[in-house]
Amino acid sequence: MTISTWTRRALCLGIAAASLAAAPAFAQKTKLTVYTALENDQLGPFKKAFEADNPTIEIAWVRDSTGVVAAKLMAEKDNPRADIIWGLAASNVGLMAQMGMLEPYTPPGAKDLKPLFRSGKTPDTWVGMDAYLSVVCFNTAEAEKGKKPKPATWADLIKPDYKDSIVMPNPASSGTGYLTVAAWLQIMGEEAGWKYMDALHQNIAQYIHSGSAPCVQAAKGERMIGIGLDTRGASEKTKGAPLDIIVPKEGLGWELEVTAIVKGTKNLDAAKKLADWAATKKANELYADTYPIVALAGVAKMPANYPADGEKAMIKNDVEWMSKNRDRILAEWTKRYDGKSAPKAK
Repeated sequence: MTISTWTRRALCLGIAAASLAAAPAFAQKTKLTVYTALENDQLGPFKKAFEADNPTIEIAWVRDSTGVVAAKLMAEKDNPRADIIWGLAASNVGLMAQMGMLEPYTPPGAKDLKPLFRSGKTPDTWVGMDAYLSVVCFNTAEAEKGKKPKPATWADLIKPDYKDSIVMPNPASSGTGYLTVAAWLQIMGEEAGWKYMDALHQNIAQYIHSGSAPCVQAAKGERMIGIGLDTRGASEKTKGAPLDIIVPKEGLGWELEVTAIVKGTKNLDAAKKLADWAATKKANELYADTYPIVALAGVAKMPANYPADGEKAMIKNDVEWMSKNRDRILAEWTKRYDGKSAPKAK
């Protein structure tokens, strides 16, 4: 047998031995089932960054819209398939906390987060990631045509100046719409809040099935005022639309995306590692690629024309109240105002 043959055989044996030695490490990798409503383009970067820091854990995403993911979690309440939630609305997750569906846990890094991004429980039932708000998009060019004043408060929007000039999201189909209505009811109290919406209804041209569309319509001059998503208003103004992004003096409604461990997970240690990582500076820097307001101070990437006072105007929002009362509020809203809702796409 030649030396080269012996060399090849030795190399083959060495490779085989290395493969056998590595096999247990691969076998020990934990597959973590993560339910999310994050955008599709966020999933790859989030998975890559977490797994780079936690090489023994592999994320398996289960992704859909907020309503679908929440309904799936509720349907699986007695036989949970998710290990952890990473990127779902706090008002949905708050209801799950009330139903005992979550494993209470406070990540070490949570102590450094803004108080609004904590559940307020000890230990926490969820920890926040980022926030989105509802603002007023005001078309200054359209207002000038009719010599209409610029509103400064929510109360201003019920003035006769704005008859049939306002569009806002339908809260029964839009999370932005629901957080807006829930904010009014919390700011004003329920009796005054419904009275306010009765008056506002007289100035509403249409309730739209989108959180972004109202500011888009205002940007195009199709309506003078759109009540809608903060980031969309800023982006439309940046494109050149004659918009003022108004933060009403009474304060802004908001919603969070949060992280929470599912009670009953068979991978609790791995789920805790993800919850820990989700509260780190590195994770918040990823969140800031999409949202101007994130849980950790000092890492925000403020886009052009985003309202500088937006975060300061966030109301004291009870997300568990929002979740607990959602069905009741939406039923009442639909009974009163659904006649002006836009047709739903078929």
